[in-house]
Amino acid sequence: MTIEETGQKGSIQLGTESRILPSGEREFMLDVATSDIELNMGPQHPATHGVMRLLIRTDGELVTGVQPHLGFLHRCAEKIGENVEWLQYLPYTDRYDYLAAMNNNLGYSLAVEKLMTGLEIPQRATHLRTICAELNRIASHLIAFGTYGLDIGAFTPFFYAFREREWIQALFEKICGARLTYSYIRIGGVFNDSPPGWLQEVERFCDVFEAKWQEYYDLLILNHIFVKRTANVGVIPPAMARDFALTGPMLRASGIDFDLRRDMPYMDYGEIYEAGAFQIPLGSGEKGTVGDCWDRIYVRMKEMIESLGIVRWCLGSIEDGPVIGDIPKVLRVPNGECYVGIENPRGELGHYLHSDGGKIAIRCRVRGPSFVNLAVLEDIMPGTLLGDSIAIVGSIDIVIGETDR
Repeated sequence: MTIEETGQKGSIQLGTESRILPSGEREFMLDVATSDIELNMGPQHPATHGVMRLLIRTDGELVTGVQPHLGFLHRCAEKIGENVEWLQYLPYTDRYDYLAAMNNNLGYSLAVEKLMTGLEIPQRATHLRTICAELNRIASHLIAFGTYGLDIGAFTPFFYAFREREWIQALFEKICGARLTYSYIRIGGVFNDSPPGWLQEVERFCDVFEAKWQEYYDLLILNHIFVKRTANVGVIPPAMARDFALTGPMLRASGIDFDLRRDMPYMDYGEIYEAGAFQIPLGSGEKGTVGDCWDRIYVRMKEMIESLGIVRWCLGSIEDGPVIGDIPKVLRVPNGECYVGIENPRGELGHYLHSDGGKIAIRCRVRGPSFVNLAVLEDIMPGTLLGDSIAIVGSIDIVIGETDR
């Protein structure tokens, strides 16, 4: 007995084989042809950590393709940089990666200072810049740690992470008056000196955080369920990491030993590395395969400890003195062009600036690490299960303000 139904797409054949069950009923074997469906993850979805849409194509539970759709938070930052004065653009840099505003301020300031040959940055300002940049790196990685656990079902680490991050925000509030968008690191130095007792409180934070870090590591990173959800998932081989120009923890998690603070040093990072104050954590496939989701969160966790070493080195070396160089109120940057990249929490943040000698840049171009890192999704998600999509997207640790700008 054969029953056949044929439609325009995906024919269904019933009864190509049949057998009699013990109950006496007849069983028909089904040969069903399936087709892909498209799912929208976002633009309003908690796991995208902002307004971003991922168009995911699936065959059942198997992901066959993905395409990021950006631009929901686009604010024309680069064009604004070509229409306001050099100092006026600084607050806009806070809004790229709003979880690492100190680092954004630093990257832009260093680029302008490179054009201003002969400008001397006071040593105390350099140390304060480094302390704030590394504290902001810790605060950013705490968000990555806490929200990643939340994405895949672990609620408690989120509250633990915010406890120490709140302390860092309080430190920033004391030194510059802001908790999220700081505009503290300025062209020529920093906005103002640290208040009395601030450096001592930073030292106390380092001591407390080092003990708390081990709690975080044991609570989530070594958790059996967390390891099962992240090990061997979303693997980025070293060759793919290079092809997609990945930087930061995304690159180092794939085992590639590259960090701008050491390999293209700026400020005092070269000297700090030579003093042995920090090392470069790399993914090693400890729980699965090199370059998987577990390695990416592991590298970020280890970087927090290395940042403590940098902060402590600065605390031991800082001396009294001025905190900003001789900068005119109406700044005219000499004619020229430059590119400066720094090691942001999410990778290389680069600024290309072109000046014609006036008060406004004629070209302002930003390389956002989140934007570049996001491109790898189209290659690593096909072939994975739909349930792993959240783990893969979360491991990239994107900030939408930086992908769109």
